[in-house]
Amino acid sequence: MPIFAVVAPSDSGPGERQEMLARARTQLEGADSVLRVDVPAKGTAGSRDEEASTMRPGLDAIVPALQSRSLFGGREGVLIVDSHQLLKAEGDVIAEMLQELPEEVDVVLTATGSLPAAVGKVVKESGEILSIKKLRERDAGQWLIGELKRRRLKLGGDGQTALIQRFGSDLAALSGALDQLEVADEMPSADELLERFRTRPDEPVWLYADAVAAGNVGEALRRLTDYLTHSHPLQLLAFLENDLRRRSMAAAAPDIATLAEWLGTNVDHYPTKKAWNARTRISDSELRKALDAISRADQHLKSAPEDTHRLTLERLTVALCRWYSGTATRR
Repeated sequence: MPIFAVVAPSDSGPGERQEMLARARTQLEGADSVLRVDVPAKGTAGSRDEEASTMRPGLDAIVPALQSRSLFGGREGVLIVDSHQLLKAEGDVIAEMLQELPEEVDVVLTATGSLPAAVGKVVKESGEILSIKKLRERDAGQWLIGELKRRRLKLGGDGQTALIQRFGSDLAALSGALDQLEVADEMPSADELLERFRTRPDEPVWLYADAVAAGNVGEALRRLTDYLTHSHPLQLLAFLENDLRRRSMAAAAPDIATLAEWLGTNVDHYPTKKAWNARTRISDSELRKALDAISRADQHLKSAPEDTHRLTLERLTVALCRWYSGTATRR
C-alpha cells in the first residue's frame, strides 16, 4: 500500500515547505497522473449547503481520487498538501479510505507539526513517514552548491555567501534568485548580488546570539539588522534577559546537574549546556554590566521615540560583544 507522509517541524518556513513538496513529488514520480489538493486553513468554510458536507469545499475531489482505479491500468497519484489542517471529521474519512486504498493509487500527504490522529495511525501502520529537519544556513549552503551544479551555473564562494546572507534558509527565495541568474548575461559579483537582492531572511535569534558570544561585532550588527526586519526589539531584549539569567545561574552553580535543576530543564538541554560551557568566559562584573545595560535599554525602548531604538540596540550589541567574549576584561 503506497502511502507516504512527509512531515516537517511546526515552525517550518518556505525552505522546509519547498523541501517537503520536492520529497513528495519524488514519491509520486511513478504515477501517470497526480491530483494535488491543498487543504484550507481551519476555520475556512463555504456556503451553508457546503458546510453540511463532511468535507469542506475544495476537498471533495479527494474522495473519488482515493476510491478510483485507473481505467487503463496505470498508476494514479494523490498529493494532499497541508494535511495538518484537516478537520477531525475530514481526517477520519480520509483515514478510513486509506485503509481500503486501491493498489493502483499512490498517496502522499504533507504536514507541518503532526498529522491528524486517525491519518497518522494509518500511515504508521500501513505506510511510511518521511521527516524533514529544520533547515539551517549551512543546509541551505549545501543545497545551493548542488542546485548551482544542476543548473550549470558558475558562482564563486563570495557570491554563494552573499546569496545565503540575503535569503538565509529560504530555499524558495534562493531558487527564485537562481532563476534570475540563469537568464543574466553575466554572473554578478558578490557586492552586486547584495545590491540586487535586498530581501532579508526571517532568521532565528540564536544566530545573532552566537555572533555576540563570539565577539564578532560586524557579524552581530548584520544579524541584528536581519532580525529586526521581521521581529520587534522587545523580543530581542526578552531573549537577552533569559540568556543572561542562564549565564548568571551557570556562574553560581557548582555543576551542570544543579544548573539544570535550577532552570527546570535536564542536563542534555542545549541552552543549558551552552550556558554551562560558557560560564567562565564572562566575569561577575561583566554580568552585572550586561544586566544593567539591558535594563536601561528596555526602559529606553518603552519611553523614547522609535527612531532611536535601532541605535540603542546597536550600542548594546557592541557592548555585549565585548562583555560576552571577554575582550573587555583582557583590555
